[in-house]
Amino acid sequence: MDIFWHIFYKIGYFINDPQVKQSFFDNRFFLILLVVILMRLKYGTYRSMWLSALINIPGTFLHELMHFMVGAFLNAQPCNFTLLPRRNENGDYVMGSVGFRNVTYYNAVPAALAPFLLLPIGFFINRYMLPYMQPTITNYMIYVLLQTIIIENAIPSSADFKVAGMYFRGVVLYTALFVGLLFFI
Repeated sequence: MDIFWHIFYKIGYFINDPQVKQSFFDNRFFLILLVVILMRLKYGTYRSMWLSALINIPGTFLHELMHFMVGAFLNAQPCNFTLLPRRNENGDYVMGSVGFRNVTYYNAVPAALAPFLLLPIGFFINRYMLPYMQPTITNYMIYVLLQTIIIENAIPSSADFKVAGMYFRGVVLYTALFVGLLFFI
């Protein structure tokens, strides 16, 4: 048993060496490796609907919350909010959803594409919070986990894109607004 503790302390000493920590933080290889490991662990849970739901709840909550908030702000009248997984007609799992009573041309696109609003949140965390974190391996792993959850769930689903394209007038309106915004930036 003493050999176990000896090895444990040696590994801890090595990981907490300032040069090792700095090389870990400066090397993008470790960042990509951590993200790939997290994604593999996540996709490994997809064999069980309930284990998958448990792993996906934080990101699903953020994703659906964006739909709900933008829909409420633009009078789409959210009528339900669920995080419980269910199977759709294709046999795929749907992890969560928000229903609306008043989807129109002016609110369909922003309510459907609302998860994209998570990207500025992830950018803010990276730019303004990461520099104030203590440079420890644990904090780095928490940061990578949080950013992976935020960025992965910022991508609208195929159902979201279908809702966004329901009203041609809305697509034209928001495309024109987006292009106009690009000219002013």
